[in-house]
Order: sequence, then C-alpha cells, then structure tokens
Amino acid sequence: MGKSVFTEADVRDLAGSRSYERGLGYLDSVGHLRADGGRIVATVRGTERYRVVLHSTEPLRGECDCPYGEDGFFCKHCVAVALTLLRAPGGQSALRKEAAVRDTTLSDWLGSLSKEELLSLVQRQLAADDGFKETLVLRASTARGDTAAARSAIRAMVDPEDFTQYGYIGYQDAAGYAAQVSRAAEAVQELAESGRADAAAEAARDAISRVIAVYGSADDSDGEISQAAADLAEAHLAACAAGSPDPEETARWIVDRCLDEDGDCVEIEPAAYADILGPRGLAELRALGEEALSRNPSGWAERYLMETLVRVEGNVDELVALYAADLTPNGARHLRITMELDAAGRADEALTWAENGLRHAAAEQTPPHVDLVAYTAERYARQGRTADALTVRRDHFLLAPSLPAYRELRAAAQAHGVWDTERPRVLDPLREVTDTDRRGRYAHGSLLIDVLIDDGDLEEAWTAAPGHAHPGQLLTLADASVTSRPADALDVYLQAVASRTQQTGDHNYHAIADLLLKARTCHETLGTQAAFTAYATTLRAEQKRKRNLIRILDGRGL
Repeated sequence: MGKSVFTEADVRDLAGSRSYERGLGYLDSVGHLRADGGRIVATVRGTERYRVVLHSTEPLRGECDCPYGEDGFFCKHCVAVALTLLRAPGGQSALRKEAAVRDTTLSDWLGSLSKEELLSLVQRQLAADDGFKETLVLRASTARGDTAAARSAIRAMVDPEDFTQYGYIGYQDAAGYAAQVSRAAEAVQELAESGRADAAAEAARDAISRVIAVYGSADDSDGEISQAAADLAEAHLAACAAGSPDPEETARWIVDRCLDEDGDCVEIEPAAYADILGPRGLAELRALGEEALSRNPSGWAERYLMETLVRVEGNVDELVALYAADLTPNGARHLRITMELDAAGRADEALTWAENGLRHAAAEQTPPHVDLVAYTAERYARQGRTADALTVRRDHFLLAPSLPAYRELRAAAQAHGVWDTERPRVLDPLREVTDTDRRGRYAHGSLLIDVLIDDGDLEEAWTAAPGHAHPGQLLTLADASVTSRPADALDVYLQAVASRTQQTGDHNYHAIADLLLKARTCHETLGTQAAFTAYATTLRAEQKRKRNLIRILDGRGL
C-alpha cells in the first residue's frame, strides 16, 4: 500500500478539535518515523519521550503510551505522527522502501552467520523473550510428533494470566493478549499442516472455549481480541477440512457455539462446515437446530441457525416460512423473502412479497426499508408501470422525507412525464413550515433548502433560506451565486470568516483564506475592490498574533 488511506480530515475527526490543534504543535517533535509491517512507528518528544504506533489501514487507529493515549484516545502525539506521515515526501511508500532495505540488510547479515553464531543469537533471544520461547517450544513439539506437548503449548498461549489484574484484562493489556491468541491460531495451523489435523481441530476448540471464557472479563474496545478469536475460528475450520473429525460431534460443537450467549467474540458460520459435516453431520445439525428453535421460537441465535441450515439445503419455501414467522414493522423481513425468491428465479412471487411489505409498513405507520422501496419501484419501472413506480416513490418521500428520497421521486416523475405537476405537490408541505416550528426548521425547513439547491432553483432557495438554511447550505448557495447574487454571497462569506477567526489551527486558517478569495471575487463582480482591500487590511491587523494565519494569507496573495 503506497498511499495513506486516511486524510487530515479523518485525523481531526478521530482526535477531536482540541487534540488535533495541540498535535500541530508537536510536528517538530516527531522522530524515528518508520514502517514496521502494517504499522507506522515513531517517537514524539513531549513531557517525556512517547512511542506512537499507527495502524494506518482503514479505519485509522493509533496507540500512544502517554497517559491520554493509554486511556484509548487518539492523542496529540498520534495526531503529530499522522500529519507528519501525510506531509512526508513519498508518504508510506518511501517508508516501506526504507523498511525493505532494512529487511534485506538483516537477511543478508543473518545469512552470513555460522550455525554456532545463529544458535547463540537464538539462545540469547530465548532467555529474553518468553513469547518467542513458547513459539519455538511448539515447533519443536510438532517436529518430533509430540501432539500432547503441542496442544499444551497452544493452551498456554491463550492463558490470560500474564495480562490480568484482579481477574480482568484492561484496555492497555488487550493487545498483548490478542497477540498471544493470534500466535495460538498460527500454532493450530502449523499443527494441522504437520499431518495432525484432527489434533489441531481439538486444540482449536479448546483454545476457542478458553478465549470465550476470558472475553467477558476483558476490555476489547479496539476489537483486537475478537479479531484474534476470528483467526482461531478460521484455523479450526481449516483443520477440520484437512482432517476427518466426527461429523455429529462437530455439529454439536457448532450448535453450542452458535447458541452460546457469551460467545459473541467468536462467529462460527455453520454453512462453512457443510462439506465437513456431510449428510450425517447436517442431519444432526438440523435436529439440534429444530429442537433449539422449538424451545425458544423468538430467539435470534436459534432462528439464524435454522435459516443458515435451510439456506445450505437450498429449501427456499422453508426459508420463506422461517422469515414469515417473524415479520418486522418496516418490511425488512419481507425484503429478505423478496430477495430469496428473486434469486431463485421466482420474480412474480418476489414482487408480491415486496408489495405486501410496503402495505405492512404503511399499516404499522413505519417508514419502509429503503431497499424494499427501491426493489418495488424498479420492478414496476422495468414492467413499464411508471405510474405505480411514482406512487411508491411519492409515498416513501411523504412518509420519510430526505434528499435521496426526493431525487428518486424526481426521477420517477420525470420517467412518467409529470414532474411539472408533481414537484409542487411534494414541495408545498415543506414550504408551509414556519419559523416558529423549531422541529420543522431543522427537519423540513432544512430539507427544503437542500431540494431547491438540488433542483437548481437558487432564487427560491435564497428566499427560503432565512430561518431554515444551516451554514453549510448557505455556503453552497453562495458558491453557486457568486455571479448572479454577489452581494448575498459576499455576506455569507464574511459571516463565515468572522466565525472562523474565533478558532485556531492551520486547517482553519486555510479555510479562511479560501473564503477570502471568494469574497474578493464577489467584490470584483460588484466593482468594490477597494472595500475588500480595506477589509483584508483590518482583518490582518486584528489577527496579527496568529502568525500561521498571516503566513498562509501571504502565500495566497491576501
């Protein structure tokens, strides 16, 4: 990955304005920036020297050993490292090239050592690193065929003792425990690849049970333990595929895991085991699933287990019956039935269920699922039933008004050739919102501005703006009206500048410069360039203590 998958805006959102602005002051304190696998590692000089680790894959995550960072926040030190990375020539690509050179140098050096020198190096590392020792003990046990020792080593890897305080794994220790669980998953894979797949599957099951027992007493805010547990589950599946586990016993284990209320950290997908279970195992799985559902007909886990099994068997009618037994107010279950029937080539039945779903939602006075609306309207349109498609889109917009719903309604009305008469019909309720209706001002009033702008009806948007338009909408209106209504656009830009001068930070200063350039264009259109010069001179004098702002204005010719 050569490019960063995050932007400065992402960093600001993750850190919050305060930490972001404080992080700008630490850009010169970042040192030893380097790539390390999928991570970016650096040090930041603050009150002390802090170590920062960025997991720069999406979404961005950061770790810092400062007090604020240890509480799980994306601190100012993380901000400084992230911004330094974004602004560095070549970004992550250059860092990874440097890392590749380091790796090559290390590999060449290790290759030059004698057997005795390598043994001495490994022994010193064994004395210093218990985790490294556990890994090699496992490999040694596997190599000599000692399955019991290998399983014991895997069990030790998921032992939380070294990471618990008073029986609880805190946030600061979760990553360390997760790393051990991931090593256990790798160990299961190695054991399976050595020809002991059935023993590996048993070891994985033991490890999964242990992690589930531990998980309820752990702070896994970053999801690292659950991800490591997913690695274990994947290793178990692979071991079962490579071996010959008892199908009925495996089916019982799958059901236990799927119905375990404490097992949220491990997701077992029954369908993935279909080939492993075979007819005997699938029959056992169905019997256990039916029994569980009969005991708890409204249980989500029980229902999901049966739905998964029925889907594996390809029994569409039974799957429809399962969904139909628990219909939701917004038609979401109708939608699932619709999609199953559609995929099975039963389009007419699918449309009937979609129509029933819309009627069901209307009876429940609940906005229908948007995908149910889309499916029904699109099917009508393909059949040439443009009036029916328009009705579906209109009903949805009136019940749940939004800009996307308005756009779909507009497209449906245009396809039917009645947009000129349809538009007033849907806009009039929005126009009737008064300034005293606070709820309306922030719901329908704001939406009115959005749809008017989207329609290109800028004049009416300006008329409706007072009391309804929020600052972002006003800026959008201004940008679209610099030549047609320069005075109104200028007022919006100057108000925005006044608001932003109450804030600090380079990102904010660049925004001020952008606004001033737009304001200057308005003055040029109005023929009042002298007024802009006077305004800019006064602004610079008032903001002279913000040296970065003045520098940015100088660079933009302001």
